[in-house]
Parts: sequence; C-alpha cells; structure tokens
Amino acid sequence: MTPLREAVVLPLLFLTVVCAAAIRPGSAVSVAPPTLGSLVAGVAVVGLLVRSGALAPERLMNGTRSALANVNGASVLVTVFAATAELVTALVPESGVPALVAWIVLATLMGQAFAMAPDRTRLLRGLLVIFGASFLLKFVVLAALSAPAEGRVSRAVQMLFEGLTLGMLSQRAPHPLEGYLVFAAIVLYLVGVALLPPAAWRYSLLNATTGSTLAARHAGT
Repeated sequence: MTPLREAVVLPLLFLTVVCAAAIRPGSAVSVAPPTLGSLVAGVAVVGLLVRSGALAPERLMNGTRSALANVNGASVLVTVFAATAELVTALVPESGVPALVAWIVLATLMGQAFAMAPDRTRLLRGLLVIFGASFLLKFVVLAALSAPAEGRVSRAVQMLFEGLTLGMLSQRAPHPLEGYLVFAAIVLYLVGVALLPPAAWRYSLLNATTGSTLAARHAGT
C-alpha cells in the first residue's frame, strides 16, 4: 500500500463516510452520534475484517515502522471503526419493532459470520447485502409508511395500517436528502474496505491454491 493511500486517501474516505452518515438534513440540520449498539457492532465488523484477512493491523502499526507511519496507520484504524459505527447508526431504524428486528438480524448475521470465518471476498459481498437490505428497509419501506400521506385514500390506508400494527412500525420520516447521503456513505465505505491492506497470509493461501490447481492441470494433461 502506498504512503499516499494510507496517510490521505483512506482516512479522508472514511471520514467522509462518517460525515455523510451522521448528518440529518432538514429545516434544522443536526448530527447524530453513533449509538452504544452501533459501537459494539463497529467492533464486531472490524473484527470480521481482521478475521477474514481484509484488514491487516500489523501492516499499519508495528515496531519496524517509524512513529509517523504508525500514527498514519492508527488514523486508518480509528476512521474505519468510526465509519462502521456511524454507518450502522444511519442504517438501523431508530425505534420500535423495526429497530428490534434489525438488531436481532444483525447480531445473528455477525455471529454466523464469526462462526463461518468467510474470506475477504465473501465478507465484502455479505456487507453489501446487509447494508443494501438495511437501506431498503429504512429508506424505502419504512420511509413510505412513515411519510405524510397525500390524499384521502392514502391517509385512510396509512391510518388503517397504523391501527393494525398499533403504530409500532411508524418511524421519523427521513428527509429525501438523507437517503442519498447514506447511499453514498455505503458506496464509499465498501470502496474504502476494498482498499484496506489485506493480510499477508491471503497471498500465501492464494499462491498455494493457484499452484495446486496448475499442478493438477499439468498432471491431467
């Protein structure tokens, strides 16, 4: 990994994710800090990145590097964690049954991922699916149910739905710009994770697998 990517590109990329996921636009713009649950989820996701080989902390901080290089490496690790926690906060519904279901599903998927120990590629695909599904749930489905209804028929349907669910699915109607910011945050986060320095053992395993495949092909011929 080049010094420019480590010192400038990655920290700025993940800080942009933090800002995009934390901003709540509207008549009064506010900033939402990460919740305690999101901090725990951030630790779990970073742990999965390390376990899968997508992130190698020893390549960012070790005794053979200079003090300045270790500071740069520490900034990458801190911004990765901050971006993960803030993105989870932006994607999980804020209250009610949807929030409970989202946390249960997220905890289940995290536990399953730790048990399966996926590789880097599978983990990236899994994060894409989890973040994409969470985005659709919060900013498409729940936003449509919580948005102010236009017309008498729409209001009647919405009131009927809230009556059947006892209002447990109603959420704060997000500002239209909020969805675009979170979508951009998801894309930037996945790009940043793909640019992180992978573990060295991944290359050893890949070379060994490639060598075995080529040997089998030559033996077959």
